[in-house]
Amino acid sequence: MEYIEIAGAGKPVSRLIKGTDYFVHDAYDKAATNMDAFLSIGGNTVDTAHIYCGGESEEVLGRYMKERGNRDQIVILTKGAHHDQNGPRVNADAIRSDLLESLERLQTDHVEMYALHRDDPNTPVSVILEALNEHIDSGKIGAIGASNWTWQRLEEANAYAAANGLKGFTFSSPNLSLAKANEPFWEGCVSADAETLAWHDQTKLPLLSWSSQARGFFTGRFTPEVRDNEDLVRVFYSDGNWERLRRAEQLANSKKTTPIQIALAYVLNQTFPTCALIGAQNQAELLSCDEGSRITLTPAEIAWLDLGSNVPAGI
Repeated sequence: MEYIEIAGAGKPVSRLIKGTDYFVHDAYDKAATNMDAFLSIGGNTVDTAHIYCGGESEEVLGRYMKERGNRDQIVILTKGAHHDQNGPRVNADAIRSDLLESLERLQTDHVEMYALHRDDPNTPVSVILEALNEHIDSGKIGAIGASNWTWQRLEEANAYAAANGLKGFTFSSPNLSLAKANEPFWEGCVSADAETLAWHDQTKLPLLSWSSQARGFFTGRFTPEVRDNEDLVRVFYSDGNWERLRRAEQLANSKKTTPIQIALAYVLNQTFPTCALIGAQNQAELLSCDEGSRITLTPAEIAWLDLGSNVPAGI
């Protein structure tokens, strides 16, 4: 397993990050088995959120760490300040409330990484950063980041932090995948476009991609005629993505691997630090991700996969 450094986290961050949006009390044994398997391949970073499974995701993870006695082996990324039925909640009170409840559920006094789950462009970055720095100073948070923020807002926030002696965002977590989204998967979600990738290349800010494998688009299960998954049809069905799938299949054949492993390798072979949030729920899926994380792609292969160039040599 490879790792990256994220300023403030205090521990190396595994390039595969375990998703926990299916961790519920009624399936605790499955969650615990999956966590054991993830740690056994060298993974150490786990993604959760205040809203996942009505709070059960964090509670299950907290129970697991307490029963195994392995809190010190795990890097926790949790998220808060998601909007509710009344609208945006990106404010100091919501951040404090969500963070304290998350820590209680997780049975810990700190998290290595904390991200705002959504943005509210109407809230000044000054208000947000001052609130987050209060919790950094208290030791409850290591690194701060943003999930589903545009690069422009990230740049604005970090400029304010630098000018005012505050800690800025040291990671971002949008969607990045070989399949390009036609529209947001959920309201307020952000997918990395060419401008975003160029900005990350310039700044080298680590990007932690959710839906890094496009929710199974590259498994071979989907074709233009198979339309039983309405969300996948809405978000990922396009002529461009079918061509990306075709190219992933061609490159996988030449490398004796699978298209979904090529799709994962696309995320992990960018020109700046990246990690991939993975949804593996069994041993086979986890081993597939582990193998995919070890594939090296050249810049020419990356460009070709993303429809930006002609076929590179060797394919």
